This record gives sequence, structure tokens and C-alpha cells, in this order.
Amino acid sequence: MRNVSVVFWYSVTICALFVLIGAVAPNQLETWSSTATTFISDKFGWYYLILFVLIFFFCVFITFSRFGKIRLGKEGERPEFNLPTWFAMLFSAGMGMGMVFWTTSEPISHAFKQSPNAPLGSDMAIKESMQYSFFHWGVSAWAVYGIVALVLAYFKFHKGYPGLVSATLTPIFGERAMQGLPGKLIDTLAIVATVFGVAATLGFGSAQINEGLSFVFNTPATFTVQLLVLFISTVLFIISAYSGVHKGIKYLSNINMGLGFVLLIMLFIAGPTLYILNMFTNTLGNYITNFFDMSFRIAPLNEENRSWINSWTIFYWAWWISWSPFVGIFIARISRGRTLREFMLGVLLVPSIICFIFFAVFGVSAINLEQNGIAQISQYALETATFGMLEYYPLGTIMSFITIIVIAIFFITSADSATFVLGMLSSSGSIEPSSFVKIVWGIMLSSMAGIIVYFGGTQGLQNLLIISALPFSVVVLLMCGSFYKAASRELAQTKKPHSKKRSANAREKVSST
Repeated sequence: MRNVSVVFWYSVTICALFVLIGAVAPNQLETWSSTATTFISDKFGWYYLILFVLIFFFCVFITFSRFGKIRLGKEGERPEFNLPTWFAMLFSAGMGMGMVFWTTSEPISHAFKQSPNAPLGSDMAIKESMQYSFFHWGVSAWAVYGIVALVLAYFKFHKGYPGLVSATLTPIFGERAMQGLPGKLIDTLAIVATVFGVAATLGFGSAQINEGLSFVFNTPATFTVQLLVLFISTVLFIISAYSGVHKGIKYLSNINMGLGFVLLIMLFIAGPTLYILNMFTNTLGNYITNFFDMSFRIAPLNEENRSWINSWTIFYWAWWISWSPFVGIFIARISRGRTLREFMLGVLLVPSIICFIFFAVFGVSAINLEQNGIAQISQYALETATFGMLEYYPLGTIMSFITIIVIAIFFITSADSATFVLGMLSSSGSIEPSSFVKIVWGIMLSSMAGIIVYFGGTQGLQNLLIISALPFSVVVLLMCGSFYKAASRELAQTKKPHSKKRSANAREKVSST
């Protein structure tokens, strides 16, 4: 248990308590958490919208400002991973399994089940379905991940602080506070948010793998099969975690990125290719043109539209914030040696563009089927929508099989990344947490996922994840302020020797004259 801090025990106790409540009284937990989630959406929706715009502008500002040349490491240090590997790893950790089923389900839902503005099934509803999908998975989401990752990397690799969320706030509150109880509570909050989010996602991911196997191979869609899937996946990601970042996560991320693009290209060719290209181009233009309108849209006078915003935009914004400690810490770990400008441009633009491409190919292919009366994809469950769509295109069975593999590897890399982050936070910020700590967290995550699936408490824990996002959003704002204060002070101190040198040269010229 080397380097295991008291934060570990705080976090384990809290997580165990909520899992116990979720197992014994799942309905009560869901009712309570749903009430709290509704309250947050209604009362703080405006706050989330403004927060994300501010974070996005702050990311743009520091990218093109004098801070851009700062290296996330020591002077002259080179990046630890090459660009293709870096992109694959941050993308796999940041979006993971969500990309596989939301790329089909979200556009279909906006177009044919619950539209942001337009009548269901109309041309406007279809256009808006893609536009808002781009918005929810675009630069706004990656700005939150990016700023948390950047601040963590700056203080850890450039300033030499411990790799903890609390350590990044030292310039504001001081070492004594951040090494004491307030700092431990902040790190505990980061761990709890990560555990809730990853456990719920693992439970949901195992359900989708189970449904995929049932859809393609007619295996029983039962809890026993789902538990078997969860067990096998757990063994695989623990092996990956044991092998470390340079082997397990690195190789699996590269493999999955390759398989993901093979699947993408196959569906692009088999699907409505020209329609996909036209919708991608049109949606990208609409996304850029209406970015600020969507960013500030709160619909105060329309209850139905406000309900949609709460269910989708506010939900997503809270979700990204609650996942930011997990994704941010992992991205920081794999980004050592890059300049701030290179880091931020890469994190903001590349994953966003890849998300747009996936949504265009999968979303438009599904919309095309329902629009032309070929199949009602909107009637499928979330877990089976992608498989239901693929069967109507050539090579559908092969593409479904590849999809199962991609989901399984995303499952492993997400869980693997999470065990690394949890191990780091509960080992006093060590960037090389012991294999024992990572394995313990891995077993705990899978156990929680199994209990959640069995007792049906997934929604309750997802709500808890949203609730935990509200206090952590304040931490994110403080991290921005702390970085600006520390980086400004550093650049000011760097300039002083140069100004003194110029003054000395000026005096020499005067005296010689």
C-alpha cells in the first residue's frame, strides 16, 4: 500500500456507502438523486451555459497569448508520445464507448423522438439533430477536458507539484491548506466523481456488448451473460493496467483507433455517401454559425424547449465537468513535453473533428433509413440502435462484429485509464501508482458496475455524477485562476533578467559616448 493516502479511505467509504444504498434501496436513491438533479438543472442551467463559454474563451486566450510557448515539462523536454499515439490515447480515454452508440442514438432522438425546436421528422428537425450533436460533442466539451488537463500538466511537469487536483490550487490557497483537510476533500471529490461515472459507464458498456452479441450471434441477453462479459473485460483491463501506460493503454488505443476508422470507412462506403458528405458540410457550417446561439440558449419562456435543454445540453455539460478530473488527469499524464499552444490546439480541434466525422457517418446513415421509411431506428433501445442500423447496409454483420470489438476495447481502455487516475489520486499524486493500487480500483469499479446492473441503480448513480459536477465546476474555475496567477508570475520573473540586461547595455552606451 505504498504512497496510499488518507484520500483513498475517504473515497472508498463514500463509494461503498452509495453502492450499499443503491443495492438495498435503488428506487429511493434514484428518486432522491433525480429530485436533486432536476433542481440543479432548473436553478443552475444558466450557470452551466455561461461557465462553458467562459472556459472556451479562456482556452482560446491562453493558446494564442504569451503563455502559448510554455512547455508542459522542463525546458527542452520533448513529448513522451508521438502525435498519432497521443491523439489515439486522449480520444479513447475522453470519449470511449459513448462514441459508438451516441453517434447513432443522439441524432435519431433529436430528429424523431424529441426535437430541440422543429416538428419531429421534418427537414429542420433532421438538420438540428446533427447540429446539436456536433455542439454537445465539440469544442465546448473538449475545452473543459483541455483546461483541467493543462493546469494539471503545468503544475505537475513544469512546476514539480504533486499530480493532484488540490495541488493546482496552491497559488491561491497556499500549501498548508492544500496539504490539509481542504485539499484532501477536493481530491476525494475528484475520485468520487470518477468512480461514479466510470462504474455507471462500465455497467452500461457491458449491457451494450451483451446486446450486440445477442443481436449478431443470438446469445441470451441475460444478466448472467452480462456479468460474464463484465468479468472477462475486467480481467483484460487489469492485465492492461498492470502492464502500464506505455504498453497496455498505448497499444490498445492504437489498435482501437485503427479498427474504429475501418468501421467508419466501411459504413461511409456502404451507406448514403453523398448524403453524409452534404450533411457533414452543412452541419459544420450551422455549428460554427449558431455556436453562440446554442451556447446561451436557455428557453426561459418555453417549458417544452427548456425541458429538452435540461435533458440534453445541461446534462452533457454537467457530465463533461464530472468526468474532467478523470479525463484531465489522464490527458495530462500522456501530454508531458508539449508546449501549451500545441497541447491546447490538439485537444480542442482534433478530437472534435473526429467526433464530427463519426456523428456524420453513423448519424446520417441511421437518419437515412428512418427518413426513407426503410427502418424505424428510433424504436430501438439505446444499446441496440447502432446494431439495428448496421443490419440494413451491406456487410452489416461484419460491421456489427467490428463494433462489438471496438466497444470492448473502449471498455478496457476507459477502465484502464480510470484505474490509473484513481491510483494516482490515491497515491499522493504519483504518476506511477503501484499495480496493486490500480488492480484494487479495477476490481472495485467492476464490482460496483455489477451491483449497479443487477439492482438497476444505474440512473441513480448517473444522477449522483451530475450532482457532484456542481461543486467541482467551482474547482475548475479556481484552477483557471490559479494557473493564470502562477503562469503570469513566472513570465514576469523571466522578463526581469532581460530588462536588467537591456538597462546595463544602455548604461554602457551612455558612458562610452
